[in-house]
Amino acid sequence: MIALLLEGVSKARGTGRQTVQALRDVSLRLSAGELVLLEGPSGAGKTTLLAVAAGLLSADAGRVILADLAIGEERPAARRKHRLRNVGFVFQRANLLGELTVRENVLLMTSLAGMPRDAARREVDALLEELGLARLADRRSTELSGGEEQRVALARALVHRPPVVLADEPTGNLDGASGRVVAEGLANCARARGAAVLVATHDARLVPFATRRISIVDGRLGAGR
Repeated sequence: MIALLLEGVSKARGTGRQTVQALRDVSLRLSAGELVLLEGPSGAGKTTLLAVAAGLLSADAGRVILADLAIGEERPAARRKHRLRNVGFVFQRANLLGELTVRENVLLMTSLAGMPRDAARREVDALLEELGLARLADRRSTELSGGEEQRVALARALVHRPPVVLADEPTGNLDGASGRVVAEGLANCARARGAAVLVATHDARLVPFATRRISIVDGRLGAGR
């Protein structure tokens, strides 16, 4: 089952003399159960590709089909609703809300995704247990280490069981042990939950968990591995 499809996608960033062609005729298929690494140097277009794939940015040309919906044809409100229900994001920085506890940070995503309250609480507690965060559930995020924060961010991305998970350098700031926990969590998301996972990364530690690797240079996809 194809969870994410990009066909002939191009995207320019900036205006006038500052215009940069960030994506050039990009075509990509991502199936359920895959963990695909998107590899390339800084400025190659990795983050722009993720943003266009999720509908955070509109493509200048081509089309994006996310969870069976051509998102470029939807109005912004409908696109946002579709994204909240069907995409999980993990960024290099956790971006947690400091005034909320670990459990509350994750529960917030279930509310945005429209999950029933009782089911959401069960899913949150199960996921915190799976990621080794149960003992920290009632701590504020400001009391966590960097690795713990990123695991909470991973829980927040996975809790509503989205069919597509997009991660932008999710292990870039983590040490070996913490990075491995996040990598294993992403791999389990693909393997056990059947999500399609696309990870933009420079981190070789993720390679053993990948089902496929794709390179991007100057906005063009290269050969896969």
